[in-house]
Amino acid sequence: MTASHLPKIAVVGFPNVGKSTLVNRLSGTREAVTHPDPGVTRDRKDVPTEWSGERFVLIDTGGVDQADERALSRQVRDQARRALADAAVVLLVVDARTGLRPGDAELADLLRRASLPVVVAANKLDTGADVPLAAEFHKLGLGEPLPVSAVHGTGTGDLLDRLAEIVGGQVFEPPSVPENVVRLAVIGRPNVGKSSLVNAFLGEERVIVHEQAGTTRDAIDTELDVDGRRVVLVDTAGLRRRPKVAGTVDYYAQLRSERAAERADVALVVCDASEGITSDDLRVADLAMRKGCATLVVLNKWDVTKTDLEDAKARVAAKLRLHPRVLTASALTGRNISRLLVEAVALADRARKRIPTAALNRFIAEVQSERQPPAVRGRRLRIYYGSQVETRPPRFLIHVNDRKLLTREYAYFLENRLRARFRLDGVPLVIDFADKPRRARRRPSLRGAEAPAPEAAADHHEGG
Repeated sequence: MTASHLPKIAVVGFPNVGKSTLVNRLSGTREAVTHPDPGVTRDRKDVPTEWSGERFVLIDTGGVDQADERALSRQVRDQARRALADAAVVLLVVDARTGLRPGDAELADLLRRASLPVVVAANKLDTGADVPLAAEFHKLGLGEPLPVSAVHGTGTGDLLDRLAEIVGGQVFEPPSVPENVVRLAVIGRPNVGKSSLVNAFLGEERVIVHEQAGTTRDAIDTELDVDGRRVVLVDTAGLRRRPKVAGTVDYYAQLRSERAAERADVALVVCDASEGITSDDLRVADLAMRKGCATLVVLNKWDVTKTDLEDAKARVAAKLRLHPRVLTASALTGRNISRLLVEAVALADRARKRIPTAALNRFIAEVQSERQPPAVRGRRLRIYYGSQVETRPPRFLIHVNDRKLLTREYAYFLENRLRARFRLDGVPLVIDFADKPRRARRRPSLRGAEAPAPEAAADHHEGG
């Protein structure tokens, strides 16, 4: 049974009552972003968990303040309402130390009209002496409030027992993930339109979009179908340079965005077309490469730009070793939205494809005929044969007469020709060079995107 088919529990409450901390405690994860500042959670996020053999999904939501009429607050409330529409149970979290507030009563009134089972968690009762404070929340008319401490874990077992009892009946089965699922991370610097693109893909306001930079704080997984293929979209927080955000809530959102790229098959690196391809955009694309993620560069907001597309492509080709394709799109008008998904699925398939050994060796013979390796101290590199040994990312083992004769320039030449021949633009490649088997010796490694030093022969070439 996949997470999308499990019963869902919407976790709602006033801002800064500890919803995300409680979600992390109940699920035993750090999936929900937490921070002392109020209003950190904005989008809704699904966090699967299991208790006493019952599997269910906790939906973390932003704080609901009915009296706050700011645009962003209205969107947070709308996301919470959508979570209620998907939920089988509601977990209302209140701050018992603060006491009953008008906002709690207003939200309780809304929940009574929702015709859903509601469990009240009186949070922040960190000592036994605080437990009687939970009694005040009987006034909400939603049943017996359960005293808990999300920070210390007190009372969370009883709370999970109550939730599991309500959602009981589901059979525990390990979730199966089909091999042909494509995980697509939507990444980029802040305020380039990532969330708008995700909403355009889905045809609904699934994630919050706002002109304020940095609106998205979490990585939100959402599924959709693309021509019969299952695609999991991950909308991520805007990527900044870590030193600028260290110690803040955005720092932890940054870490989640990097993990999203690491577990994705393809990254759509979203850029603001009105600004062209910036150095920060190139840095984000380089991050995706280093995480082993195939890449497409998307110039969003194409409806309002005068950017020269050929110049943008030339800049990407000159600066990024992956040589990813550059596509234009507009989340506002819908331009190329369907094409982006189709191209991403096709790129994921190419990144997973295994090149037949015969085809690879014909390619190697043609490359040597086209351009012989340069002589090094009077000796010339000879390439005997090669094979692909891994996929995702593709990894190749090429046998040579003496790997110390391989120059950095020829390694790049071979990588670029390999990319062009087998349509691997935007796909990270790893090429290992080995001496003939009779000369078995320990091979040093060249890791990362850096090229081998000019004076050292490259026996491991990791393409960008």
